[in-house]
Amino acid sequence: MRARYGLLRRNSLEPVYAWWLYWWNDSITLQSDSETLILCGLSISLQSVVEDFNTAMAFAEAQSLCKVIQRNCHISDARHASEYTLCVYLLKMREYFRWEMGYPFGSSIPKDEIGHWLSAREHLWETLETEPFAPIDVDGCSLDPFDTYAINRLLLPKGYVYSAGVGARATPHFFLGTLEKRTDFHGFTALISAQECARDLTAPPAMALGNTIFVRRESLKRFIWEKLQEWRWNKRDNALARAFSFYNFDADLEDALERMTTVELETVIMHEIGEVRAGKYLGAEWESMLLEMPRSKGEIMARAVRDHLADALTTLPGLLEQGNPAPIHFYAGNLTAMRRKLFPGFMGAYEDWLKTDRLHSFKALVTKGKRHWLDMATEMLELQRKHGKRCGPYLESLLEHSPL
Repeated sequence: MRARYGLLRRNSLEPVYAWWLYWWNDSITLQSDSETLILCGLSISLQSVVEDFNTAMAFAEAQSLCKVIQRNCHISDARHASEYTLCVYLLKMREYFRWEMGYPFGSSIPKDEIGHWLSAREHLWETLETEPFAPIDVDGCSLDPFDTYAINRLLLPKGYVYSAGVGARATPHFFLGTLEKRTDFHGFTALISAQECARDLTAPPAMALGNTIFVRRESLKRFIWEKLQEWRWNKRDNALARAFSFYNFDADLEDALERMTTVELETVIMHEIGEVRAGKYLGAEWESMLLEMPRSKGEIMARAVRDHLADALTTLPGLLEQGNPAPIHFYAGNLTAMRRKLFPGFMGAYEDWLKTDRLHSFKALVTKGKRHWLDMATEMLELQRKHGKRCGPYLESLLEHSPL
């Protein structure tokens, strides 16, 4: 049995807690009595035994909760996994398998094992595609799986953090993780998770809900790993190469991933804060517009505009103020093709920075970008009001003729 969730890890104290593994399925059978523990040379107070027993009970509750949330993740995957191209789908499934089976980054994945797993997972999805999302039961309360606030009111004191929302292509996302820390960031609350207990195929590193930012350290780390793998295929001299050059991945992969993840955490928090601020400008009407053109070029372009607005409001000013080159390179290396198409001026400013080591072009562009992207978004909403569900082609025409 591979310990996927890692909730029993106690490092050097593992022998003390080993007996937890011997009780299961709503029955408690202790395989070691006090005499045996004494013979092992261990001295355990009655209080510590009670505390350990309570921890084991909490673990059982967490496992039960995780199964329900993971099933909701499977239902979402069953409905939306086929929307990816075959190449993207297989790459995502490979890393999903790595996460679920506990294989470390950098290790090879057995072809036969992943092949059987993939077939079984697709069969499971076939049985779940039409199933409704299950409610989340915590402390006797049955809660809507999208009621993130109510669920977290009960889970945060237990050391867990939960998030649910709707992402690109109107795809629902769910996740449960251990709470690493809670921090205030410019008037926002950032809940940073460590190890993930339940997740779906697409695991966004961060999502915002109101003034709360949910940051998934493990997903961010995996995102960086995937980008590193992608770059290593041809090792082009580009922005990603420059970002990775600040960390010694060849000498110590895990340490480099951990250090880069820590640096990039602040960038994803700044982006999500920008998303919230952009949402205050755009209002609920923007989300309604996206829902009217799911999985279309218009939706992709609209999301790119909002991302640019969010970054002009918060992310880019923050990166420029920090002056740390590594996250600036990583930001440039992760701009999607659509975002580059709509914002060719960014790469021009980036190239100028590489040549001069001065940020003045960036700073001028950020100031100009705030007004440009807000104007574009405002015009898009006006087109949506005028043309309704047929607004897609009009939005595309507007944006294709208005690059920055």
